[in-house]
Amino acid sequence: MGTLHLPEAIRFVGRPIKFYSSGSSECFGDTGSVRANEGTPFRPRSPYAIAKVCGYNLVANYRDAYGMHASSGILFHHKSPLWPERFVKQKILRSAARIASGKADSLTIGDIDIHLDRGWAPEYVDAMWRMLQQNDPADCMIDTGRSASLEEFVTLALRHFGLDWRKYVRHDVTLLRPSDIRFGAADPSLARERHGWKSSVSLEDLIPRMCRTAEAEVS
Repeated sequence: MGTLHLPEAIRFVGRPIKFYSSGSSECFGDTGSVRANEGTPFRPRSPYAIAKVCGYNLVANYRDAYGMHASSGILFHHKSPLWPERFVKQKILRSAARIASGKADSLTIGDIDIHLDRGWAPEYVDAMWRMLQQNDPADCMIDTGRSASLEEFVTLALRHFGLDWRKYVRHDVTLLRPSDIRFGAADPSLARERHGWKSSVSLEDLIPRMCRTAEAEVS
């Protein structure tokens, strides 16, 4: 409903306000091995994703119906040390820090054979800002164009602390979700062509940045 209230308020105010809405790669569902782009059909697989599809369509409706400068950035997974531990990547990083400090002896997770596109959140905010600088609004993918498995994420996180992930990771089938997306990847071409934006922080750069914060938090 927030996505509805904001453009509606802008319409009533009647001032030249630019509106950005954060969409989600979850809207696409599982695309198999196909890289999604701005024309890929939405097939949401969760209530969250369904709500995001609704928000995306609302933004497009206000843009088309009222000539509003309204755009959706379809964001793929983006990581920041500010995220709470209920998100699995933060759980992995903080568990790795706890294991390294002797405060834990294992990390329990579900399926590690999930491949997703993961970027650095501050870069994604720059992409959002660039979208609002355009004269003409348009929806755009925000992604790195690279995908990696959760196993690789776990490996790099524990390796940062000098640990072999195979000695510490435990699998729990109760953590598996039937609607989990197995593969998520995207084509970032439009963001580069239209906004001059390209992700430069690789997964190998991202994880040490987040591990240092996790280490400080558990110390």
